[in-house]
Parts: sequence; structure tokens; C-alpha cells
Amino acid sequence: MTPLMTAAALAAVVISGTACTDKALADSRRGASTALDAAKEGATATGAAMTDGWITTKVKAKFVDETMLRGSDISVDTTEHAVTLRGMVPSFAAKARAVEITKGTEGVASVVDQLFVK
Repeated sequence: MTPLMTAAALAAVVISGTACTDKALADSRRGASTALDAAKEGATATGAAMTDGWITTKVKAKFVDETMLRGSDISVDTTEHAVTLRGMVPSFAAKARAVEITKGTEGVASVVDQLFVK
């Protein structure tokens, strides 16, 4: 398994888990950050181009660290470097922040915002 695949798998596990305590939440954030670093290093080391899956994982990992997005249910789909965000967020500010994070993610060409405020 390549470093990139390992990092992506780790990020998916971290993202899919639900933190029950502050310590678990902090550990999840550290894990997601570490997974992103490992994925970036793996892609750089192998010279691999950023794939849609890599971009999706990176965006989801960034969402884990964002306190404004707590309580959100956001689906991230990437096709040809265009990212579509679907789901619910707790506020208009959270919606804007999710789009901002996505636009600022390396490799993202465009963002389609289909988020709804609860």
C-alpha cells in the first residue's frame, strides 16, 4: 500500500468516526492533520497527480478541524477537480466557511454549493 493510500484510508477512518469526548475530538483532529501531511508527502514523493479522491479526502479532513462546522452533515463529491458540497449546516456562516475551506484546498478547480441551513 502506498503512503498516499495509507493516508487516505486513515483520513477516512478518522472522518467517519464520531468523537464522544474532548480528548477523542482532539485526537481525531491530530489524526486528520497527520493523514493530510502524509498524503501530501506521499503524492509529492511519488510524483502522483492529485486525484479526485485525494481532493475529497483533503476537504473532509479540513472540515473535521473546523469548529464552525460542528453538527454539520456534509457530503463531498469531486469530479475532475470540481467539488460538490451537499447536506446540512447549522448556519449561513457555516455554509460560507465550508465553501471557503473547499475553495482554498489545493487541487480544487471549482465548488458547487448545494448546502442547506438547518
